[in-house]
Amino acid sequence: MTAAATLTPRPQVLSDLLPGAAVRDAVLVLAGAALVGALAQVSFPIPGTPVPVTGQTLGVLLGGAVLGGRRGLAAMALYVLAGVAGVPWFAGGTAGMVGASFGYLLSYPLAALLVGALAGRGGDRTSLRTVATMLLGTAVIYAVGVTWLGLWLHLAPGAALGEGMVPFLPGDLFKAAVAALALPGAWRLVGRLR
Repeated sequence: MTAAATLTPRPQVLSDLLPGAAVRDAVLVLAGAALVGALAQVSFPIPGTPVPVTGQTLGVLLGGAVLGGRRGLAAMALYVLAGVAGVPWFAGGTAGMVGASFGYLLSYPLAALLVGALAGRGGDRTSLRTVATMLLGTAVIYAVGVTWLGLWLHLAPGAALGEGMVPFLPGDLFKAAVAALALPGAWRLVGRLR
């Protein structure tokens, strides 16, 4: 092993494999925000709740894992701030502070930060670890989103959970399974190519 190889830090998350730190970070933050904005357009209403099923959370969780905590937080903060400022990339092409579901948006930077920090410690290297990482990120999204929903609509805690979490559990488990296939597979591919 050469001296240069021993001094090269091991990549913590997938995006650390790209060269040019400052430009890379700026492009990755913008791309992470844009990915979530695009996935937000995959939106389906659910009867009995003002919160639609979207692809946003998959983008938030994958973005956090791939970008790492710091860049994931920045990407999701950019996504939320730009949407509040008028960029129509929230669910269904909306913008602004969108009412009962706005708490979910507020949770995205925190969830990306947590998922990114866990990925940086190997939380995305195996399927089992990836599922656990994604479920912890999802728990953050539910904690903030359901709380906001309950306060906004003046719901009792059980009713808030019934409208803001229970209908979304199957989809969120599916998203965790997608991540559990994608992320460890990406690491294996990178390992083969290096």
